[in-house]
Amino acid sequence: MLDQDRIRRDTPGASGRVFLDSAGSSLPPTVVVDTAVAHLRREAEIGGYRAATERANDLAAVKTSIGTLIGASASSIALSDSATRAWTDFFYSVPLSPGDRILLCEAEYASNAISALHRAEVTGAIVEVIPSDESGRIDVDALATMLDDRVKLVSVVHAPTNGGLINPARAVADLAHRHGALVLLDACQSMGQMRVDVAELDVDALSATGRKWLRGPRGTGFLYLRPGLASTLHPPALDLHSAQWEDASTYRMADDATRFEFWECDVAARLALGAAVDYLLELGIDHVAEAVAERAEYLRAGLRKIPGVTVQDLGDRKSGIVSFTVDGEDPVTVRDRLAAEEVTVTVSHRSSTRLDMTGRGLDAVVRASPHYFVTFAELDTMLAALAGERKFVAGVEVPLT
Repeated sequence: MLDQDRIRRDTPGASGRVFLDSAGSSLPPTVVVDTAVAHLRREAEIGGYRAATERANDLAAVKTSIGTLIGASASSIALSDSATRAWTDFFYSVPLSPGDRILLCEAEYASNAISALHRAEVTGAIVEVIPSDESGRIDVDALATMLDDRVKLVSVVHAPTNGGLINPARAVADLAHRHGALVLLDACQSMGQMRVDVAELDVDALSATGRKWLRGPRGTGFLYLRPGLASTLHPPALDLHSAQWEDASTYRMADDATRFEFWECDVAARLALGAAVDYLLELGIDHVAEAVAERAEYLRAGLRKIPGVTVQDLGDRKSGIVSFTVDGEDPVTVRDRLAAEEVTVTVSHRSSTRLDMTGRGLDAVVRASPHYFVTFAELDTMLAALAGERKFVAGVEVPLT
Protein backbone atom coordinates (compact mmCIF):
# COMPACT_ATOMS: atom_id res chain seq x y z
CA MET A 1 0.00 0.00 0.00
CA LEU A 2 1.12 3.54 -0.68
CA ASP A 3 1.87 5.86 2.23
CA GLN A 4 -0.28 8.81 1.16
CA ASP A 5 0.84 11.01 4.04
CA ARG A 6 4.46 10.63 3.01
CA ILE A 7 3.64 11.07 -0.67
CA ARG A 8 1.80 14.31 0.02
CA ARG A 9 4.71 15.62 2.11
CA ASP A 10 7.00 14.75 -0.79
CA THR A 11 4.74 16.63 -3.23
CA PRO A 12 4.34 20.16 -1.88
CA GLY A 13 3.18 21.38 -5.29
CA ALA A 14 -0.07 19.46 -4.83
CA SER A 15 -1.14 21.59 -1.88
CA GLY A 16 -3.83 24.20 -2.51
CA ARG A 17 -4.76 22.96 -5.97
CA VAL A 18 -6.04 19.92 -7.83
CA PHE A 19 -3.34 18.78 -10.22
CA LEU A 20 -4.56 16.54 -13.03
CA ASP A 21 -1.89 16.88 -15.71
CA SER A 22 0.67 14.15 -15.08
CA ALA A 23 0.16 13.11 -18.71
CA GLY A 24 1.59 16.52 -19.60
CA SER A 25 4.30 17.34 -17.09
CA SER A 26 3.81 15.98 -13.60
CA LEU A 27 4.72 17.41 -10.20
CA PRO A 28 8.15 16.05 -9.20
CA PRO A 29 8.70 14.77 -5.67
CA THR A 30 11.01 16.83 -3.47
CA VAL A 31 13.93 14.44 -3.90
CA VAL A 32 13.90 15.06 -7.66
CA VAL A 33 14.03 18.83 -7.23
CA ASP A 34 16.67 18.61 -4.50
CA THR A 35 18.86 16.34 -6.63
CA ALA A 36 18.80 18.70 -9.60
CA VAL A 37 19.34 21.85 -7.55
CA ALA A 38 22.15 20.33 -5.50
CA HIS A 39 24.08 19.38 -8.62
CA LEU A 40 23.59 22.78 -10.22
CA ARG A 41 24.94 24.38 -7.06
CA ARG A 42 27.91 22.03 -7.12
CA GLU A 43 28.59 23.00 -10.72
CA ALA A 44 28.56 26.63 -9.62
CA GLU A 45 31.15 25.82 -6.94
CA ILE A 46 33.67 23.69 -8.85
CA GLY A 47 32.61 23.73 -12.50
CA GLY A 48 30.58 21.29 -14.58
CA TYR A 49 33.41 18.90 -15.44
CA ARG A 50 34.56 18.24 -11.88
CA ALA A 51 30.98 18.07 -10.64
CA ALA A 52 30.14 15.45 -13.27
CA THR A 53 33.24 13.43 -12.41
CA GLU A 54 32.20 13.36 -8.76
CA ARG A 55 28.84 11.88 -9.75
CA ALA A 56 30.04 9.54 -12.51
CA ASN A 57 28.93 6.42 -10.65
CA ASP A 58 25.57 7.96 -9.80
CA LEU A 59 25.07 8.98 -13.42
CA ALA A 60 25.80 5.42 -14.55
CA ALA A 61 23.34 4.14 -11.95
CA VAL A 62 20.51 6.03 -13.66
CA LYS A 63 20.58 3.45 -16.46
CA THR A 64 20.68 0.64 -13.92
CA SER A 65 17.57 2.00 -12.21
CA ILE A 66 15.73 2.38 -15.53
CA GLY A 67 16.77 -1.14 -16.43
CA THR A 68 15.35 -2.43 -13.15
CA LEU A 69 12.07 -0.66 -13.86
CA ILE A 70 11.60 -2.12 -17.35
CA GLY A 71 13.41 -5.44 -16.93
CA ALA A 72 16.48 -4.65 -19.01
CA SER A 73 20.24 -4.32 -18.67
CA ALA A 74 21.87 -0.92 -18.25
CA SER A 75 23.78 -1.42 -21.52
CA SER A 76 20.50 -1.54 -23.44
CA ILE A 77 19.51 1.96 -22.24
CA ALA A 78 20.47 5.23 -23.91
CA LEU A 79 19.66 8.42 -22.02
CA SER A 80 18.09 11.20 -24.06
CA ASP A 81 16.55 14.63 -23.67
CA SER A 82 12.98 13.55 -24.52
CA ALA A 83 10.81 10.69 -25.67
CA THR A 84 10.56 12.32 -29.08
CA ARG A 85 14.34 12.45 -29.42
CA ALA A 86 14.61 8.82 -28.36
CA TRP A 87 11.87 7.72 -30.77
CA THR A 88 13.24 9.61 -33.75
CA ASP A 89 16.86 8.62 -33.08
CA PHE A 90 15.85 4.98 -33.34
CA PHE A 91 13.40 5.43 -36.20
CA TYR A 92 15.88 7.30 -38.39
CA SER A 93 18.50 4.60 -37.80
CA VAL A 94 16.38 1.80 -39.30
CA PRO A 95 17.46 1.20 -42.93
CA LEU A 96 14.68 1.84 -45.44
CA SER A 97 14.53 1.38 -49.20
CA PRO A 98 11.93 2.14 -51.87
CA GLY A 99 8.90 -0.08 -51.38
CA ASP A 100 9.62 -0.85 -47.72
CA ARG A 101 6.56 -0.46 -45.52
CA ILE A 102 6.11 1.41 -42.22
CA LEU A 103 2.99 0.60 -40.23
CA LEU A 104 1.51 3.16 -37.84
CA CYS A 105 -1.51 2.87 -35.55
CA GLU A 106 -4.59 5.09 -35.65
CA ALA A 107 -3.63 6.54 -32.26
CA GLU A 108 -0.21 7.62 -33.59
CA TYR A 109 1.24 10.77 -32.09
CA ALA A 110 1.90 13.66 -34.46
CA SER A 111 5.69 13.70 -34.07
CA ASN A 112 5.90 10.01 -34.94
CA ALA A 113 3.63 10.36 -37.96
CA ILE A 114 5.54 13.37 -39.26
CA SER A 115 8.83 11.49 -38.98
CA ALA A 116 7.36 8.50 -40.82
CA LEU A 117 6.00 10.66 -43.63
CA HIS A 118 9.32 12.49 -43.89
CA ARG A 119 11.35 9.30 -44.18
CA ALA A 120 8.92 7.87 -46.69
CA GLU A 121 9.35 10.99 -48.81
CA VAL A 122 13.14 10.72 -48.64
CA THR A 123 13.56 6.94 -48.99
CA GLY A 124 10.61 5.88 -51.12
CA ALA A 125 9.16 3.81 -48.30
CA ILE A 126 5.40 3.54 -47.82
CA VAL A 127 3.44 4.57 -44.72
CA GLU A 128 0.30 2.61 -43.92
CA VAL A 129 -2.12 2.68 -40.98
CA ILE A 130 -3.29 -0.36 -39.03
CA PRO A 131 -7.06 -0.10 -38.44
CA SER A 132 -8.51 -0.07 -34.93
CA ASP A 133 -11.03 -2.62 -33.72
CA GLU A 134 -14.44 -1.82 -32.23
CA SER A 135 -12.89 -1.06 -28.84
CA GLY A 136 -10.43 1.42 -30.35
CA ARG A 137 -7.33 -0.76 -29.92
CA ILE A 138 -5.06 -1.85 -32.74
CA ASP A 139 -6.96 -4.49 -34.72
CA VAL A 140 -4.63 -7.46 -34.41
CA ASP A 141 -6.56 -9.50 -36.97
CA ALA A 142 -6.29 -6.70 -39.50
CA LEU A 143 -2.58 -6.39 -38.77
CA ALA A 144 -2.09 -10.09 -39.51
CA THR A 145 -3.47 -9.58 -43.02
CA MET A 146 -1.25 -6.53 -43.64
CA LEU A 147 2.09 -8.03 -42.66
CA ASP A 148 4.61 -9.28 -45.20
CA ASP A 149 8.38 -9.26 -45.58
CA ARG A 150 8.34 -5.66 -46.88
CA VAL A 151 7.19 -4.37 -43.49
CA LYS A 152 10.34 -3.08 -41.80
CA LEU A 153 8.88 -1.34 -38.78
CA VAL A 154 5.64 -1.32 -36.80
CA SER A 155 5.03 1.63 -34.49
CA VAL A 156 2.86 1.03 -31.44
CA VAL A 157 1.68 3.89 -29.24
CA HIS A 158 1.22 2.05 -25.95
CA ALA A 159 -1.06 4.65 -24.32
CA PRO A 160 -2.22 7.47 -26.61
CA THR A 161 -1.95 11.09 -25.55
CA ASN A 162 -5.65 11.84 -26.06
CA GLY A 163 -7.42 9.19 -24.01
CA GLY A 164 -7.37 6.13 -21.79
CA LEU A 165 -6.72 3.49 -24.42
CA ILE A 166 -3.97 0.86 -23.96
CA ASN A 167 -2.81 -0.92 -27.11
CA PRO A 168 -1.93 -4.67 -27.24
CA ALA A 169 1.83 -4.32 -27.67
CA ARG A 170 2.72 -7.99 -27.13
CA ALA A 171 0.17 -9.27 -29.63
CA VAL A 172 1.50 -6.82 -32.22
CA ALA A 173 5.10 -7.85 -31.53
CA ASP A 174 4.31 -11.55 -31.89
CA LEU A 175 2.82 -11.00 -35.32
CA ALA A 176 5.41 -8.51 -36.58
CA HIS A 177 8.37 -10.67 -35.61
CA ARG A 178 7.08 -13.54 -37.74
CA HIS A 179 7.87 -11.36 -40.75
CA GLY A 180 11.13 -9.92 -39.44
CA ALA A 181 9.70 -6.46 -38.74
CA LEU A 182 10.95 -4.31 -35.88
CA VAL A 183 8.50 -3.09 -33.24
CA LEU A 184 9.02 0.37 -31.76
CA LEU A 185 6.95 1.03 -28.64
CA ASP A 186 6.09 4.63 -27.79
CA ALA A 187 5.82 4.31 -23.99
CA CYS A 188 5.73 8.07 -23.43
CA GLN A 189 2.35 7.88 -21.66
CA SER A 190 2.59 4.40 -20.13
CA MET A 191 6.00 4.56 -18.46
CA GLY A 192 5.55 5.36 -14.78
CA GLN A 193 1.81 4.73 -14.52
CA MET A 194 1.75 0.99 -15.26
CA ARG A 195 4.13 -1.95 -15.41
CA VAL A 196 6.13 -1.90 -18.64
CA ASP A 197 8.40 -4.93 -18.98
CA VAL A 198 10.29 -5.15 -22.25
CA ALA A 199 10.75 -8.92 -21.98
CA GLU A 200 7.03 -9.47 -21.45
CA LEU A 201 6.14 -7.12 -24.30
CA ASP A 202 8.97 -8.44 -26.54
CA VAL A 203 9.46 -5.11 -28.32
CA ASP A 204 12.66 -4.23 -30.16
CA ALA A 205 12.86 -0.64 -28.99
CA LEU A 206 11.05 1.62 -26.55
CA SER A 207 11.02 5.38 -26.06
CA ALA A 208 9.93 7.20 -22.91
CA THR A 209 10.06 10.60 -21.24
CA GLY A 210 10.94 11.60 -17.70
CA ARG A 211 8.57 14.52 -17.20
CA LYS A 212 5.21 12.73 -17.28
CA TRP A 213 4.19 9.77 -15.11
CA LEU A 214 7.78 9.13 -13.98
CA ARG A 215 7.67 12.56 -12.26
CA GLY A 216 11.16 13.47 -13.44
CA PRO A 217 12.40 16.78 -14.85
CA ARG A 218 11.71 18.13 -18.31
CA GLY A 219 14.45 17.58 -20.85
CA THR A 220 14.93 13.91 -19.94
CA GLY A 221 14.00 10.64 -21.57
CA PHE A 222 15.47 7.34 -22.66
CA LEU A 223 15.63 4.76 -25.42
CA TYR A 224 15.66 0.99 -24.85
CA LEU A 225 17.14 -1.35 -27.46
CA ARG A 226 16.78 -5.12 -27.56
CA PRO A 227 20.18 -6.69 -26.77
CA GLY A 228 22.21 -7.18 -29.93
CA LEU A 229 20.11 -4.79 -31.99
CA ALA A 230 22.33 -1.73 -31.57
CA SER A 231 25.12 -3.21 -33.70
CA THR A 232 22.75 -3.38 -36.69
CA LEU A 233 21.68 0.25 -36.51
CA HIS A 234 23.37 3.42 -37.72
CA PRO A 235 22.24 6.49 -35.77
CA PRO A 236 21.69 9.66 -37.80
CA ALA A 237 24.44 11.46 -35.86
CA LEU A 238 27.49 10.49 -33.80
CA ASP A 239 30.02 12.18 -31.54
CA LEU A 240 33.07 11.17 -29.49
CA HIS A 241 30.83 9.49 -26.89
CA SER A 242 28.71 7.40 -29.24
CA ALA A 243 31.79 6.46 -31.27
CA GLN A 244 35.59 6.47 -31.03
CA TRP A 245 37.90 8.13 -33.55
CA GLU A 246 40.46 5.38 -34.10
CA ASP A 247 42.76 7.00 -36.64
CA ALA A 248 42.70 9.70 -39.28
CA SER A 249 40.13 7.95 -41.46
CA THR A 250 38.24 5.47 -39.25
CA TYR A 251 35.90 5.44 -36.29
CA ARG A 252 34.13 2.74 -34.30
CA MET A 253 30.61 3.04 -32.91
CA ALA A 254 29.80 1.87 -29.40
CA ASP A 255 28.61 -1.73 -29.32
CA ASP A 256 25.53 -1.07 -27.17
CA ALA A 257 22.86 1.59 -26.77
CA THR A 258 25.54 4.17 -26.00
CA ARG A 259 25.80 4.77 -29.76
CA PHE A 260 22.55 6.73 -29.38
CA GLU A 261 23.96 9.13 -26.78
CA PHE A 262 25.97 12.33 -27.07
CA TRP A 263 28.69 13.37 -24.64
CA GLU A 264 27.17 16.73 -23.72
CA CYS A 265 24.09 16.50 -21.53
CA ASP A 266 22.25 18.05 -18.61
CA VAL A 267 23.88 16.10 -15.79
CA ALA A 268 21.66 17.62 -13.12
CA ALA A 269 18.51 16.63 -15.01
CA ARG A 270 19.72 13.08 -15.60
CA LEU A 271 20.64 12.63 -11.94
CA ALA A 272 17.18 13.93 -11.08
CA LEU A 273 15.64 11.44 -13.51
CA GLY A 274 17.46 8.70 -11.65
CA ALA A 275 16.02 10.02 -8.38
CA ALA A 276 12.52 9.93 -9.88
CA VAL A 277 12.92 6.34 -11.05
CA ASP A 278 14.35 5.28 -7.68
CA TYR A 279 11.40 6.95 -5.94
CA LEU A 280 9.00 4.97 -8.13
CA LEU A 281 10.88 1.72 -7.53
CA GLU A 282 10.67 2.31 -3.80
CA LEU A 283 6.91 2.84 -3.98
CA GLY A 284 6.45 -0.16 -6.26
CA ILE A 285 5.15 0.10 -9.79
CA ASP A 286 2.27 -2.29 -9.13
CA HIS A 287 1.05 -0.21 -6.18
CA VAL A 288 1.33 2.93 -8.30
CA ALA A 289 -0.52 1.32 -11.23
CA GLU A 290 -3.35 0.27 -8.94
CA ALA A 291 -3.64 3.74 -7.42
CA VAL A 292 -3.65 5.46 -10.82
CA ALA A 293 -6.27 3.08 -12.20
CA GLU A 294 -8.51 3.60 -9.16
CA ARG A 295 -8.37 7.37 -9.50
CA ALA A 296 -8.98 7.34 -13.23
CA GLU A 297 -12.01 5.07 -12.89
CA TYR A 298 -13.36 7.17 -10.01
CA LEU A 299 -13.06 10.27 -12.16
CA ARG A 300 -14.71 8.63 -15.17
CA ALA A 301 -17.61 7.47 -13.02
CA GLY A 302 -18.06 10.97 -11.61
CA LEU A 303 -17.90 12.61 -15.02
CA ARG A 304 -20.62 10.33 -16.36
CA LYS A 305 -22.98 11.65 -13.68
CA ILE A 306 -22.65 15.27 -14.81
CA PRO A 307 -25.26 16.28 -17.42
CA GLY A 308 -23.75 17.25 -20.75
CA VAL A 309 -20.37 15.61 -20.08
CA THR A 310 -19.22 12.76 -22.32
CA VAL A 311 -16.25 10.55 -21.44
CA GLN A 312 -14.33 9.95 -24.67
CA ASP A 313 -11.95 7.17 -23.59
CA LEU A 314 -11.65 4.08 -25.78
CA GLY A 315 -10.42 0.57 -25.09
CA ASP A 316 -11.35 -2.34 -22.84
CA ARG A 317 -8.35 -1.85 -20.57
CA LYS A 318 -7.73 1.80 -19.78
CA SER A 319 -4.82 3.96 -18.69
CA GLY A 320 -4.77 6.83 -16.21
CA ILE A 321 -5.65 9.37 -18.90
CA VAL A 322 -9.28 10.52 -18.75
CA SER A 323 -10.63 12.44 -21.75
CA PHE A 324 -14.01 14.13 -21.96
CA THR A 325 -16.04 16.84 -23.65
CA VAL A 326 -18.76 19.17 -22.38
CA ASP A 327 -21.77 19.87 -24.58
CA GLY A 328 -21.75 23.41 -25.93
CA GLU A 329 -18.42 24.34 -24.33
CA ASP A 330 -15.07 24.45 -26.07
CA PRO A 331 -12.45 22.27 -24.32
CA VAL A 332 -10.10 25.24 -24.00
CA THR A 333 -12.85 27.18 -22.22
CA VAL A 334 -13.40 24.23 -19.88
CA ARG A 335 -9.68 24.06 -19.13
CA ASP A 336 -9.49 27.76 -18.39
CA ARG A 337 -12.65 27.72 -16.28
CA LEU A 338 -11.21 24.93 -14.13
CA ALA A 339 -7.82 26.65 -13.93
CA ALA A 340 -9.53 29.71 -12.42
CA GLU A 341 -10.64 27.42 -9.60
CA GLU A 342 -7.14 25.92 -9.10
CA VAL A 343 -7.91 22.72 -11.01
CA THR A 344 -5.24 21.87 -13.58
CA VAL A 345 -6.25 19.90 -16.66
CA THR A 346 -5.18 20.32 -20.27
CA VAL A 347 -6.55 20.00 -23.79
CA SER A 348 -5.61 17.44 -26.41
CA HIS A 349 -6.19 18.82 -29.90
CA ARG A 350 -6.82 16.98 -33.14
CA SER A 351 -3.38 18.03 -34.40
CA SER A 352 -1.72 15.73 -31.85
CA THR A 353 -3.56 12.55 -32.89
CA ARG A 354 -5.06 13.48 -36.22
CA LEU A 355 -6.04 10.01 -37.44
CA ASP A 356 -7.93 8.99 -34.33
CA MET A 357 -9.57 12.35 -33.64
CA THR A 358 -10.65 12.84 -37.24
CA GLY A 359 -12.10 9.35 -37.35
CA ARG A 360 -14.17 10.09 -34.25
CA GLY A 361 -15.19 13.57 -35.34
CA LEU A 362 -13.43 15.30 -32.45
CA ASP A 363 -11.58 18.60 -32.68
CA ALA A 364 -10.33 18.53 -29.09
CA VAL A 365 -10.92 16.87 -25.73
CA VAL A 366 -10.28 17.91 -22.16
CA ARG A 367 -7.61 15.65 -20.67
CA ALA A 368 -7.33 14.89 -16.97
CA SER A 369 -4.59 12.59 -15.69
CA PRO A 370 -4.70 11.91 -11.93
CA HIS A 371 -1.51 10.42 -10.50
CA TYR A 372 -1.26 8.50 -7.24
CA PHE A 373 -0.60 11.67 -5.20
CA VAL A 374 -4.06 13.05 -6.05
CA THR A 375 -6.68 12.44 -3.34
CA PHE A 376 -10.23 11.31 -3.97
CA ALA A 377 -11.42 14.46 -2.20
CA GLU A 378 -9.54 16.48 -4.83
CA LEU A 379 -11.27 14.52 -7.58
CA ASP A 380 -14.59 15.40 -5.95
CA THR A 381 -13.50 19.04 -5.98
CA MET A 382 -12.74 18.83 -9.69
CA LEU A 383 -16.10 17.23 -10.45
CA ALA A 384 -17.96 19.83 -8.41
CA ALA A 385 -16.07 22.67 -10.10
CA LEU A 386 -16.84 21.24 -13.52
CA ALA A 387 -20.50 20.97 -12.63
CA GLY A 388 -20.47 24.57 -11.35
CA GLU A 389 -21.46 23.60 -7.82
CA ARG A 390 -18.60 25.35 -6.02
CA LYS A 391 -15.99 27.95 -6.75
CA PHE A 392 -12.48 28.11 -5.35
CA VAL A 393 -10.07 31.01 -5.14
CA ALA A 394 -6.53 30.14 -4.08
CA GLY A 395 -7.86 26.81 -2.84
CA VAL A 396 -10.51 28.38 -0.57
CA GLU A 397 -14.20 27.74 -1.27
CA VAL A 398 -16.29 30.87 -1.82
CA PRO A 399 -20.01 31.25 -2.64
CA LEU A 400 -21.02 31.28 -6.28
CA THR A 401 -22.28 34.64 -7.52
